[in-house]
Amino acid sequence: MHEEQPKGPLRYFAAAVMALVLCTTAALAVENGERSLIPVGHTVGVKLFSRGVVVVKLPEGTTPARACGLKTGDVILECGGESVTSTEQFQSLLQENGTEATELAIKRDGSAMTLSVEPERNDAGVCCIGAWIRDSMAGIGTVTYYDPETRTFGALGHGITDGDTAALMPFGSGAILASTVKAVKKGGTGSAGELRGDFDLSGDVGTLYANTSCGIFGTVTADCPLTCGECVPAVEPKAGPAVIRANVAGDAVEEYTVEILKVLPGAADGREMVLSVTDPALIAATGGIVQGMVVSYNRDNSGEKPLRRKALRACRIGAPVRRRRGQYGTTPFLQTG
Repeated sequence: MHEEQPKGPLRYFAAAVMALVLCTTAALAVENGERSLIPVGHTVGVKLFSRGVVVVKLPEGTTPARACGLKTGDVILECGGESVTSTEQFQSLLQENGTEATELAIKRDGSAMTLSVEPERNDAGVCCIGAWIRDSMAGIGTVTYYDPETRTFGALGHGITDGDTAALMPFGSGAILASTVKAVKKGGTGSAGELRGDFDLSGDVGTLYANTSCGIFGTVTADCPLTCGECVPAVEPKAGPAVIRANVAGDAVEEYTVEILKVLPGAADGREMVLSVTDPALIAATGGIVQGMVVSYNRDNSGEKPLRRKALRACRIGAPVRRRRGQYGTTPFLQTG
């Protein structure tokens, strides 16, 4: 892992300069010619439903799940030959099959396999296998870009992972909703901080079609409020002054100054940029870059606004990206020098 230790004031979070490593993705890659996109920077509510159910915890002791070889992180795709679509439906399938041996089709580390489990009845007479499972996640994240030609968007800059297993949630379906930032938990030493907000549950403003290590991707509805803005050409980043766009209060998207300290193209761990937050207003509001916030694009001194070719994932130097409620985001930033 390539990691540069910050020097001078960057060693201290209290010095009001927060260094972060950003992981690039291929989300905005342009192989031939120039492509224009709209940098967004607004938060959205994200809801994601998995394909199958994810085993997130196995209790201690002897259980049917442990006895059959089920492990944390396994994805249960079928039960007794029936596709598993939710935790409730999986529980219903177990009740239908009773305590008879039931085949579970699972995926583990990308490989398919079949296990045979013998459920047991608990004190209430309900058939159980002794495993905590999950089928969905929800939270707040930031939309990185919108492509007006295809009406598609990219957000987060990294995949939605399960908070217990840190594994990428297997994608089944999902959507984005309008959101409003209500509060900020400031970042600090040992704490990344986060945005907190409300979802507008009256209707979806976009549909997801993928959850990848590069981010989440989807299409927007005709009345989506995130499609307005100026298109800018996609380019590669360079070291120097920049501006990030972020929504850290209410519905407003503001621009804040940062400094790109180093660009590390082709870094083995995929984290190709180090930057520090220099804007006093952003530091006062959030303490730096917090979970749910970050999207970036570059602007040169001519006033043009070339959008970074690649979306970014923000995390503290050396820290793994983890999510509790899917609340990380990737913010557009402008190169200013």
